[in-house]
Amino acid sequence: MSPNTAITIAGEELALLPQRAAYWPAQRALIVADIHFGKAASFRTSGFPVPRGTTTQNLQMLDQLIGGHDAAQIIFLGDFLHSKAAHADATLAAIRLWRVQNADLRLTLVRGNHDHHAGDPPQDLRIDMVNEPYRLGPFAFCHHPDQQSEAYVIAGHVHPVYHLSGRGDRLRLPCFVFGEQRAILPSFGAFTGGHAIEKTRHEQVFLVADQLVIKMPDV
Repeated sequence: MSPNTAITIAGEELALLPQRAAYWPAQRALIVADIHFGKAASFRTSGFPVPRGTTTQNLQMLDQLIGGHDAAQIIFLGDFLHSKAAHADATLAAIRLWRVQNADLRLTLVRGNHDHHAGDPPQDLRIDMVNEPYRLGPFAFCHHPDQQSEAYVIAGHVHPVYHLSGRGDRLRLPCFVFGEQRAILPSFGAFTGGHAIEKTRHEQVFLVADQLVIKMPDV
């Protein structure tokens, strides 16, 4: 079974990746939702003893995807920085170094609710800042999935997860949700929570399990 699962939406093929991102080959674009840089640092600032290294982990994952798919651009679907505390020197230094190493990569950030609170990233990161909906081809890239658009909406914000139960066991798996008019991507960032969803007969749900993306049977 391939670790990637292809889906055709609005006449375009997208690859759903087990790293909880999507790749749009026609635009050589990685699509990433809710990376939440600096979330762990924000919690530590508030006195919570949470793990370190999540920014580095997220950046290393981006590097793997860029190299593995020959990406020329990344579209971030909101919540790039978690809060004002995410502007910490160590967090921004790591992102700046990554940006220097990926100088030719085009970055676009669709502002989300956390971005409005955190403020835009520093200008030297050379990120194109846009408000939702951001139209490109047949898609409207958004942070909030309830945005209205004539185009097919691809959004984040919800951090969807699905609960699988069987024989006394229960799994909580990140998932992609594709409906008739909009899709929701799972949260890319390490150290982010999730919102449990229920599959409807009008939706396709793809579970991320280990290094695989698995389509759930239709209802």
